[in-house]
Amino acid sequence: MRIIFMGTPEFSVPILQALVDAGHDVAAVYSQPPRRAGRGKALTPSPVQARAEALSVAVRTPVSLRDAEAQAEFAAFGADIAVVAAYGLILPRSVLDAPRQGCLNVHASLLPRWRGAAPIQRAILAGDAETGVCIMQMEAGLDTGPVLLREATPIGARTAGELTDALSAMGARLMVTTLATLDAYPAEPQPDDGVTYAAKIDKAESRLDFLQPAGAVERQVRGFNPPGAWFEISGERVRILAAEILPRSDKPKAPGTVLDELLTIQCGDEVIRPTLLQRAGRGVMTSAELLRGFAIPAGTVLT
Repeated sequence: MRIIFMGTPEFSVPILQALVDAGHDVAAVYSQPPRRAGRGKALTPSPVQARAEALSVAVRTPVSLRDAEAQAEFAAFGADIAVVAAYGLILPRSVLDAPRQGCLNVHASLLPRWRGAAPIQRAILAGDAETGVCIMQMEAGLDTGPVLLREATPIGARTAGELTDALSAMGARLMVTTLATLDAYPAEPQPDDGVTYAAKIDKAESRLDFLQPAGAVERQVRGFNPPGAWFEISGERVRILAAEILPRSDKPKAPGTVLDELLTIQCGDEVIRPTLLQRAGRGVMTSAELLRGFAIPAGTVLT
């Protein structure tokens, strides 16, 4: 099929690669414009743009698809179908209707649960037992379109980063399967019950809240890794990248209190013990490695 691919982050790259490997004609790749990144704040192309250029595929990076010129250019590619995976821009009706067979989206949740921008993180933070991928026919609403194919997977103890990689691979496989036998997957409308919205992640949410139960704090740790949920001590942010939940302390203290020399931290009910941490500008280390050069004595209250 002649395809326009639309995606931006690393999640989308395996899906683009799978379409190329399956022999589809990727006429163009649309991605968000390069952003300033790194210490030098140089303009850096998105992961999808970088892979498309390596594959010698034409790339377009419009700031918006709302103007007539951008819409006309999109239609001029004469695509059979557009495949969208975490693109990050709203597609106007004229863009949705331009490909002969419409636009298919790789969405990383079990719709109608977690429509919106951050389904992977929200599923972890909410304590969901499972998540998955839906191949969805796009329409004007926010992730409201009918679903052609879906597959579930347990969340378990996976971090957001690990789950992103798994769902990306799953989405690539499901999209290739869908396109190979498109007529075999009739679109099923989403049910009205069970709709939830995955709001975009605010940076402030990654600050650990030890007032919460230990289970919720541990989900913060997994849900915000990468880059990592954090606490502050002596004006420095320390990220917790992995932690274990331990039983309630015999002598509970105020939430956020360090209980011992192993960096066990009191939460709202039980306690957690970080197993992997990272200071600013340093590598990942165990709690024992961190404490050898950065004292956090028992009785310290973390915020």
